[in-house]
Amino acid sequence: MNRATSVVIVLLLAALGIGATYLAQRSSAPRIAAEQRAIDSRRLLDLLPADSYDNQPLEQPLRLDTAVLANSTLQGGYLATKAGQPTIVLLRSQSMGYAGSIDLLIAIAVNGKLVAVKTLRQSETPGLGARIADWPNAWLNDFAGRSRNEPADNRWALKKDQGEFDQIAGATITSRTVINAIHDALRYFDEHRQQLIGDTSHE
Repeated sequence: MNRATSVVIVLLLAALGIGATYLAQRSSAPRIAAEQRAIDSRRLLDLLPADSYDNQPLEQPLRLDTAVLANSTLQGGYLATKAGQPTIVLLRSQSMGYAGSIDLLIAIAVNGKLVAVKTLRQSETPGLGARIADWPNAWLNDFAGRSRNEPADNRWALKKDQGEFDQIAGATITSRTVINAIHDALRYFDEHRQQLIGDTSHE
């Protein structure tokens, strides 16, 4: 076998290898994307009780325009359903904390009661306000079961501000920010309940 023939064979084998790799990547791409969506879904939706929905909420976004509220901004939302009926609305909220923006995912049952809150992003002081990102989060869990008027509007505040709630130790501003954002979301849900629950097809 002469040198030219050897070079041609090597090039053909290389081309075949590249082609096989390309085809393998193309065929596995949908599976990889599906697995990544499942991971993202679990990370975002682990604040919901497992038996509270049977759809894929992240694939059922609400037609919700960005809404600037009194203390926060709503940047979208999702609808969880079970047997075709709405069960929980998830609202993505952003507000300014001590060191930067705090992004929350706020889950509200169709009866207007808070199910859970999860921090998606924050840049608060490590060891203080940054504890808002711990999961599970005992401080955030204390808000479960609350609604727009439970407690009354003027009690949606820290105890040091004559309100109902304790603060995260050493993180007064972070605590105020989150309390106000949660109350904003509950108020928005109460005022737009029909739009939020009825704005997405449940089939």
